[in-house]
Formats: sequence, C-alpha cells, structure tokens
Amino acid sequence: MTRLVAALLLLLLPAACGTGIGWPPKLSPTSAATARDWTKPGADAAAVEQAYDECAEIANAATSTDNGIDQDIASTRGSDLGRSEFAQGQMQQSRDTTRDRIQTALTSCMTRKGFSLAR
Repeated sequence: MTRLVAALLLLLLPAACGTGIGWPPKLSPTSAATARDWTKPGADAAAVEQAYDECAEIANAATSTDNGIDQDIASTRGSDLGRSEFAQGQMQQSRDTTRDRIQTALTSCMTRKGFSLAR
C-alpha cells in the first residue's frame, strides 16, 4: 500500500508543481526589473523603454503556457495542495523557476538588442 501511495505521489507531484491558492498571474523579473536598469550608447529613454517593453512581452509569452497550466491546476486542486508543506515548497520552487526563466528571456532579448545593464 505504501508503495502504491508513493508511486501515485511521484506521478501527481510534477503536475502539481507551481500551484497554489493565489498563484500570481505573471511574475515580474526581479533584477533589472525596469527599463532604467538598461543602457545603450545613443539610445534615449523612450527607446530603452520601448525595447524593454518588447522584451518583457517576449519573456511573459515564453512562460505563459506554464503559468496557464499552473493556474488550471491551482483552481481545481488548490485546497488539497495548500495543506501540504512539501507541495508548498514545490510551489515556491516553481515560482522561482518561472521568475528565473522570465529574467533570462528578458536579459537575452535586451542583450540581443544591444543593451547592457547599467552599473
């Protein structure tokens, strides 16, 4: 019986990762979270803002499927998962991973456009 429960948990936990009551619809990048964190020789504030907005949109699109899946799971299983400390840890790990993916996509996009982080 214990093996059956363990096997079921192993099958269900990957689907449950990143779920929870109050899952935020989108996570913002935490480092370099604003356009003013970026610079490019010859670029004015409006150009930086436009490039940043485009890159933020790309970064959000890159994680939209995962966010949608997480929200669907949270809406159907949120109360069950909310009672488990292990599941809560998995939810936090999923949020951290999503935040990191958004940041990586944003940074990559801004770098490809010729911007660098202001120091």
